[in-house]
Amino acid sequence: MRVSIHTGTFLGLLLCGSAVFAQARLEVRVEPDNADLRGNIGGYIGELGERDEQALHRLAPAAEEQARRAAEALGYYHAEVASEVRPGTSPTLSLRVTPGEPVRLRHVEIRVEGPAAQLGAFHVPQGRRLRPGAQLNHGRYESAKKLIQNQASRLGFFTGRFTRQRLFVDPAAGVADIELVYASGPRFRLGEVLFEGDTPFDEAFLRRMVPFEAGAPYDADLIAKLQQNLQGRNYFQGVRVDASPAAARGEVVPVVVRLQMRKPHSFGIGAGFSTDVGPRGRANWTRYWANSQGHSYGTEMELSQPKQNVGFWYDVPLDPPMTDKLRFAGGYQFQELANTDTRSRLLKIGPEWHRLLDNGWQQVFSLRWQGEEFRYGDDNGTSTLLLPGVAYSYLESDHPLDPSRGYRLQVEMAAASEALLSDANLLYGTVMLKGLTTLAGRHRLLGRLQGGGNFTDQYTTVPPSLRFFAGGDQSVRGYDYQTLSPTNSDGDHVGGRYLIAGSLEYQYTLRDKWRIATFVDQGNAFNSEISPHLKTGVGFGVRWVSPVGPLRVDLARGLDDNSVRLHFSMGPEL
Repeated sequence: MRVSIHTGTFLGLLLCGSAVFAQARLEVRVEPDNADLRGNIGGYIGELGERDEQALHRLAPAAEEQARRAAEALGYYHAEVASEVRPGTSPTLSLRVTPGEPVRLRHVEIRVEGPAAQLGAFHVPQGRRLRPGAQLNHGRYESAKKLIQNQASRLGFFTGRFTRQRLFVDPAAGVADIELVYASGPRFRLGEVLFEGDTPFDEAFLRRMVPFEAGAPYDADLIAKLQQNLQGRNYFQGVRVDASPAAARGEVVPVVVRLQMRKPHSFGIGAGFSTDVGPRGRANWTRYWANSQGHSYGTEMELSQPKQNVGFWYDVPLDPPMTDKLRFAGGYQFQELANTDTRSRLLKIGPEWHRLLDNGWQQVFSLRWQGEEFRYGDDNGTSTLLLPGVAYSYLESDHPLDPSRGYRLQVEMAAASEALLSDANLLYGTVMLKGLTTLAGRHRLLGRLQGGGNFTDQYTTVPPSLRFFAGGDQSVRGYDYQTLSPTNSDGDHVGGRYLIAGSLEYQYTLRDKWRIATFVDQGNAFNSEISPHLKTGVGFGVRWVSPVGPLRVDLARGLDDNSVRLHFSMGPEL
């Protein structure tokens, strides 16, 4: 088999008197074909540059020797190399290589001695390519050495060394022996963490972000985790963690953290558009720390034609402060639902306990009081509910903004009782599952399933905020926002007891940031769980991957009423 390796692109003609030099080419033929060997030879020799035929003749002996060395690196110590120079506008140096039988491993001893040998996290290089009978490869031998040294450095064995490191090759016999013995020496330990920089925080609060105790065995991952913990709290503009073995006293490595505070507060304002709510504006203000214990607070506001809300929050860090917190939140919201004469004014307030579980699930316990004034056409009402609740969510994703695979699961439940400051007995729950996978790099499959229900014997007192509506960009495309729900005698959408909605979408990647999509959505909000009538929407769209996530433009048709609607939305797909 023949392969031509072009070692450069055409740069032009260089005229020196009457001589004309062109970009020379290297051609490597391996018989029988061996892609690894062919590539290694090409990498050893590299670019030939601008040479004429005579220059290639002078280069040929050196190129043959380089090809032999490249072959030996892969275990072919008996390779035969012949060269030929072919003239032309781009003169070619052709190498014909017959590798012969490779050298194989006879004896292999790779061993770690000392405390590291008892450490499960310290892996001794092994595998079928480093066993007797495997083909010799100098790169694998060097990689085994590097792996041992890198692990020793990462896990704190800073005085470790190879007591024996030998690669013996007998080309005549076609065998090689590997001997690698590493004496790890003692494992260093992490010292007390010293914080430097002008910060408003108590040192005891900062130490709650340290993921190890003084005296813990050295592990570079713990140092990286400390850096991540401090940067993730939005307190600091700059974080530098120094844990240099060169500064060790005895076998203890001091840890010095240098902190630079960020500005104490920020203000943000923005605008957007979606076909669900039309133009909308947002504003928020955040105070990143309020005292020496790292408390923070802020307010946010959103305005659109059908919905206006303003809210506030106050966060108290718990242990660990990077993931767990006690939040006091409240807000006011006015909403016009389904573009009909259904309206809601909602006031809510209460505490939330946020906790990240060891298995990766986010858990939120809440106790929310809400008062709601609402109108369904000519029917007015008020509702007062005290709702203890719990929510769980889990996200597995390979990218925060534009993942290629992953899934999200969210479950929420809340309840109210007339015996606990509420107007009705109520059990409310929702669930959502999203999944995404990519096949062959270009074919993306995205699925979504939503469900919900409220269970009560006093349904007329249930306010709009706890009823279900379907339709719109994030629900069933092809139908207007919140227009899939039961109606009253005046045709006003009043929401349903239950919700089912699902979607299947196929996307094809045209270029790095452009995709086309086709989809089918189905769902509805309804009052009877027996044989619900689900509405179906189908369509196609375009995706552009922006810096804040995919921007989606869809043209969808509702099959049940032959409506055609344009949907515009943006944000991560999981």
